[in-house]
Amino acid sequence: MPSDPREQFAAQLARLAARDRLRQLSPRHGVDFASNDYLALAGHPAIAAALRDAIDRGVPVGSGGSRLLRGNAPEHEALEAKAAAFFGGEAALWFANGFAANMALLSALPAVDDLIVADALIHASAHDGMRLSKAPHRLAAHNDAQSVDDVIGRWRTEGGRGRPWIVVETLYSMDGDQAPLADLVAVAQRHEAMLILDEAHATAVHGPSGRGLAAGLEGRPDVITLHTCGKGMGVEGAIVTASRPVIELLVNRGRSFVFSTAPSPLMAVAAEAALDVVAGADDRRAALQGLIARARSSICAPLGLAAPTSQIVPVILGTDSRTMAVAASLREAGFDVRGIRPPTVPRGTARLRISLTLNSDEAAVDALGAALVGLLADPSA
Repeated sequence: MPSDPREQFAAQLARLAARDRLRQLSPRHGVDFASNDYLALAGHPAIAAALRDAIDRGVPVGSGGSRLLRGNAPEHEALEAKAAAFFGGEAALWFANGFAANMALLSALPAVDDLIVADALIHASAHDGMRLSKAPHRLAAHNDAQSVDDVIGRWRTEGGRGRPWIVVETLYSMDGDQAPLADLVAVAQRHEAMLILDEAHATAVHGPSGRGLAAGLEGRPDVITLHTCGKGMGVEGAIVTASRPVIELLVNRGRSFVFSTAPSPLMAVAAEAALDVVAGADDRRAALQGLIARARSSICAPLGLAAPTSQIVPVILGTDSRTMAVAASLREAGFDVRGIRPPTVPRGTARLRISLTLNSDEAAVDALGAALVGLLADPSA
C-alpha cells in the first residue's frame, strides 16, 4: 500500500523548520514597517471614490476572460493610454502583477541567439522568466556596470551573435540601493543592447511626479520599463511601457498575458485613479523623505549602518534564527518588521527589512530605533 503522501510533505516542512527557513502567514500587527505601501495610498479616498463611481456606472467586477477573448474592457485600455502618457512610453500594457510581467518580458522577447545579463540581486520573477527564455542568461555583479560590460564582452568573444538584454531593478527591494543607470545606458549603447528596467520600488516614490528613477529614459526604443501598481501606487497590477512593437509582441507571445484571465476592470479604474493621485503627491514624497532622514539619525547612525538612500533600510543580522527572533521581539513591541531569509537574500545575509511608509511617523521611527538598539545590544537577542 502506498504511503500517506502527507508524510512526505510534512517531512519537507520539518526540514525547513530545522533550518529556520519555514515560512508562515501572519496577520498584520503593530506599526507598519513591512509593507510596500510607501505613500499610504492603499486607502486613499480619491481611489475609493473612483471605484464607487465605477460600480454605480455598472463597471463589472470580473473581466470574463483573457484580454484576447472577451476580457478586454474599456477600463483596461483607458489605463494603458493614461499610463503611457504619464510615464512617457510610446505604449503600455497592463498585467495582473509584476511577477507575470517579468515572466512575459523575459520569456517572450529575447531571441535564441541573444544573451540576457541580469544583476545578481534581480527579482525572483526575473529569474523565473529567464529560465523560460529561449536565450541563455548570465548574472553580473550587483550594481556593477563594468561587470555587465565584461559579461557581454566575453559572450562576444565566445561567438555570441545576437542582441544583449540588460535586466536590472532601478531600486533594489532588499538592499534599498539604486542602480547606476547612466553607466548602464552607456554599456547598452556600446553593445546595442536592450535595457529592461524594473521600477517596482521606485514608481510613485521617486522621480519627477513619481514617474520613477528611469523617467528620463522612457520612450527610448532600447528601453522597456516595468512599473508595479501594488507598491507605491497602492493598488494592484503592473504596467509595462515600451515601444509599440514590443507591446504588440507581448500581446502575441507573452504567455502570462495571453493565457491569463484579465484583471478586474474595477482594478484598472483604481490604477488609473492612483496615477492621478501619484502625479499630485509631491507632499507625500517629501514627507517620506523626512522619514528617511529620521531613520538615518534614529536607526542607522546608532547601529553603525550606512545612511539610507531610499525608503528601504536593511539591517543585516546574518543568521536566520537571530533574524527571526529579533523580528518576533519587534512585533511583540508593536512594530511590524519582517525577517528576510535565504533564498530571498544571499546565504549569510538574513536581515530585517525595514520599510518606511507614511503609515508610520517620525515618532514611530524613533521608537523603532530605540527598540532595535536595545535588542541588538542584548547578546541573547
